[in-house]
Amino acid sequence: MTALGARNPTVKLLLVVAVSLATLALLDPAALAALYLLGLMSARWGAGVGGRRLLLAQVPFWTFGAGVLLVNAMSRPGAVLVAGGPFRVTHEGLVVGAALALRGCVIGVATVAFLASTPPRDLMVSLVRHARLSPRYAYALLAGHRMLAGLPRQWATIRAAQLVRAPLGRDGRPREGWRGLARSAFALLVASIRGSERVALALESRGLAAGPRTVWRPVPLGAADALLAAGVLGVLALVVLAAARL
Repeated sequence: MTALGARNPTVKLLLVVAVSLATLALLDPAALAALYLLGLMSARWGAGVGGRRLLLAQVPFWTFGAGVLLVNAMSRPGAVLVAGGPFRVTHEGLVVGAALALRGCVIGVATVAFLASTPPRDLMVSLVRHARLSPRYAYALLAGHRMLAGLPRQWATIRAAQLVRAPLGRDGRPREGWRGLARSAFALLVASIRGSERVALALESRGLAAGPRTVWRPVPLGAADALLAAGVLGVLALVVLAAARL
């Protein structure tokens, strides 16, 4: 088990929220870059995310950040650094755009570290025991998560069944077009609704809202979680104070 994987999920979730709120108070690219590097280190060595997997997980945030940087750099007024035709890049736009892009990357890498080190079942158990979340909502969320995780496999099964019955083209391959995709999507929707009905009946039959419940394999909450929270909040405070003095 990784270092972050051994920590309490509720504490880690609160720390992700704290990191997200701290980035809202920062508009200094250097401070946000420092937080991003710390987040990458936490995901790589704290949560045990492999290098290639971590790189791929950052691609959506880098793409989003590049868009935010370009829009702000070419649309905000200020001292012009580069001008060409209808486009001009301003210093203020670059600073604000870089800060906003890094803000999204910091929140993204914190979320990646949290998801990689937190099994959904442990998160729900911890939210019920430590955050006093109602089991009715916790187990409904867990059931919804597992249904979403199973959708790609269900989609592949439906598509394989549809392609078996599809007419063949001159090259011997199935020809369906957008109508075939629409039929597959409708079949997936119907299967998902029926599956959710079965899950809802199962949850109701277990009486999730009927008084106190025992938990199998409870998630611990101890001094190591307090140390983790103190360390992360301390680093956030130092970065915010350092950025305020610059």
